[in-house]
Amino acid sequence: MIAMQYRIVLPADYDMGIIRRRIAERGHLTDRFPHLAFKAYLFSDRSAATGQGRENLYAPFYLWHHTEGMNAFLGGAGFAGVVESFGRPIVQTWSVWRAETAADLSSATHATRELMPVSARTTLGDLRDAEQVRLQTDLDRGALAAVSAYDPTQWNVLRFRLWRGAVERPDGDNVDVYQVGHISQPSSNH
Repeated sequence: MIAMQYRIVLPADYDMGIIRRRIAERGHLTDRFPHLAFKAYLFSDRSAATGQGRENLYAPFYLWHHTEGMNAFLGGAGFAGVVESFGRPIVQTWSVWRAETAADLSSATHATRELMPVSARTTLGDLRDAEQVRLQTDLDRGALAAVSAYDPTQWNVLRFRLWRGAVERPDGDNVDVYQVGHISQPSSNH
């Protein structure tokens, strides 16, 4: 599995209603996308309580079963529409250690994404084991989806969670809290 996200930073005075409408009009287009475990259409509105003075963002998050799906999406009309509207964003990817998802993610309203640097003194195996425990703790706390992954090109660890309700922002500048506009989860549509 591979996790993927691009974050589009929008101006502070950007009308986030445009993003909400975009999600409402286009979200269904990936509901049956091949090789997709789920896509969370995420945004952060700095004027909302969860924005807490941070950036306005449009930041979809994808979990792919196979790279074929990711390649098809990035080479297809959906991503071309993103590029046409916002320019070509940097697409981050992570190799997934573990991903747990509820059979139906449609009740998710918020998401958190943490990026943690990997210390040169930390072994990847020890870090993976520690992240497994943290992932399970978040599932026990009610996370609808939890993804633990790493990027060996930037040496960071990704912690991504989908939540049923609003969440308090964890400490640190390496955390984004998002609202969920739509979830595409092809396996739940069969």
